[in-house]
Amino acid sequence: MLIFVKSKLGMQFKNPELLWALFLLLIPLFIHLFQLRKFKKTPFTNVALLQKVVVKSRKTKNLKKWLLLLTRILLFTAIIIAFAQPFFAKTNALKKKETIIYIDNSFSMQVKENGQSLLQKGVQELLKSIQPNSTFSLFTNTDTYKNVVVEDVQNNLLSLDYSHKQLKLNEILLKSKTLFSKSEATDKNLIVFSDFQQRLQSKTLDTLQNIKTHLVQLEPINIKNIVIDSVFVSKTTPETKELTVNLSSNIAAENIPVSLFNNDTLIAKTAAKFEQGKKASVLFTIPENKKLNGRIAITDSGLNYDNELFFTIAKREKIKVLTISDKPIDFLKKIFTDDEFTLTSSSFNNLNFSTIESQHLIVLNELSSFSNALQTALNSFTQNGGSLLVIPSIDANIPSYNALLNNHSSSTITKKVNGERKVSGITFSHPIYNNVFEKEVTNFQYPTVKNYFDVKTTSTTILRFDNQRPFLIGSDNNYFFTAALEKENSNFINSPLIVPTLYNIGLQSYRLQQLYQVMGKNNTIDVAVSLEKDNILSVSNANTEFIPLQQLYPNKVALTFNDNPTTNGLYTIKKGSQEFGKIGFNYPKKESELTYINLNSIKATSKQKSVTSLFQNLEKDNRVTELWKWFVILALLFALIEMLIQKYLK
Repeated sequence: MLIFVKSKLGMQFKNPELLWALFLLLIPLFIHLFQLRKFKKTPFTNVALLQKVVVKSRKTKNLKKWLLLLTRILLFTAIIIAFAQPFFAKTNALKKKETIIYIDNSFSMQVKENGQSLLQKGVQELLKSIQPNSTFSLFTNTDTYKNVVVEDVQNNLLSLDYSHKQLKLNEILLKSKTLFSKSEATDKNLIVFSDFQQRLQSKTLDTLQNIKTHLVQLEPINIKNIVIDSVFVSKTTPETKELTVNLSSNIAAENIPVSLFNNDTLIAKTAAKFEQGKKASVLFTIPENKKLNGRIAITDSGLNYDNELFFTIAKREKIKVLTISDKPIDFLKKIFTDDEFTLTSSSFNNLNFSTIESQHLIVLNELSSFSNALQTALNSFTQNGGSLLVIPSIDANIPSYNALLNNHSSSTITKKVNGERKVSGITFSHPIYNNVFEKEVTNFQYPTVKNYFDVKTTSTTILRFDNQRPFLIGSDNNYFFTAALEKENSNFINSPLIVPTLYNIGLQSYRLQQLYQVMGKNNTIDVAVSLEKDNILSVSNANTEFIPLQQLYPNKVALTFNDNPTTNGLYTIKKGSQEFGKIGFNYPKKESELTYINLNSIKATSKQKSVTSLFQNLEKDNRVTELWKWFVILALLFALIEMLIQKYLK
């Protein structure tokens, strides 16, 4: 076991216990000091000259003995110190090292500099700089390697894939804490390699305690990138559809070719003109009834991942809506139109209960009460994934309504309240208002009601009155208006707010497949297929196949995509060899922003622009200057001096 001792002069020893041998040097010193000789005087004549010679010889001999004693003491001192292995080093250089390295492999690291991507450059510099036998832990946005040496991870790093996932600074912090030990006796270093995009800065790294943070910002010199932002159907006629493709560039760009493919077949090509600012749009016209497994493609010298966008256009299933009402439903017919919905209406007395299970949304419009048979049928319907919207009647039977609401929205009507109220509050974050409002509106034309039912509920309030009481509540695809919508009681059906509200409730009841899905989100789509209990749907393309989370209902299967897929492209939904359509997955485009953090805003132990310079500085801090060789040389020098004294000093 090595024991390190630091002297007052800053010198330290690997084997300090050998310094006890210095006390042995007292032995020859004592021998010399106590070496007493007695001389007998024998006088005889004519010895005056001889006495002078003897006195002079004795003085020379004593000087020689003292010089030899000093030389030999210094010789053995140098040898003893050499075996104690002295050295100079900073205190941290003697501690056991813990090094955690984070490598950002997000898509923004695809930016090239001198023909080499930032990720490739950083990995190669790391492999050249780190010591072959040093142990470290390493993690990326997708993988973790704990307590490894370079040889263990070299091939993995050289073939490291880019990822759409991106850890923020606080997530890097939390991850590194799990990899460091809890020992306070170790020297802990966290090294972060990244381009440090602006959106990473959710939390700075200066909250790390007892950990040195070293930031290496791999930032490109020239930044030029063009992005395919989105594609959507902008216009539909009986004969054609118009596809609009939006693009953006971080600098002023010239005309960029944009290609439209159906599978691998090029079917159209045009040019994007960035004339106004850094945005551009192009149009493609396709036959209205054409099924399209589409891919939009461009070519630019920036990032590669955002040069493609995959989408599908297929025959859309119509959403089935059943209204049960004894009053006119003209306002519902204007919202649930034939191009997207199949609207069926029935009075309560003429209701065919067998049609309930095949619906996606049932609207109970101003019924006075509900029979036990209807409540039982509705319970089964909602338990199997159906959606329910209840619009009360002015003369609603409160006990009957409470029996229904307790089963579907955990709500209870407490009383009927008379007095006009404005509908003034909107929960903009609710899913039925996604992409409805560009910003939160506070000064819209408020609808009013003359009376309403006050409720006690645990459901989310979607719309509220000016006294903060609920007007529309909803949870788990069960919705309840607390006031009648008929003209005698409310002007809500004439308000612009009714269209997005009821229309999106209808869309939520059966989640139609969009043109494409963005990876990294909790995507859920419904597939119109009836499966037996033990059957499942799988999703695949030419390179991979996986089974998404799925829930079976009598008339559909709800597929939820979380971690899969991991690569963009067109995927086929199928059961065995039977296909049920395709779905396009695309990477999120946040990595394309290419705006970077000023590292001066982040507190860290050191900040560098290259991996090589960082490791050079770390090597200086951890350098140990060995001195034992110099003491061996010094011992040889004293041995030579002794020989010269013996030879020339008589």
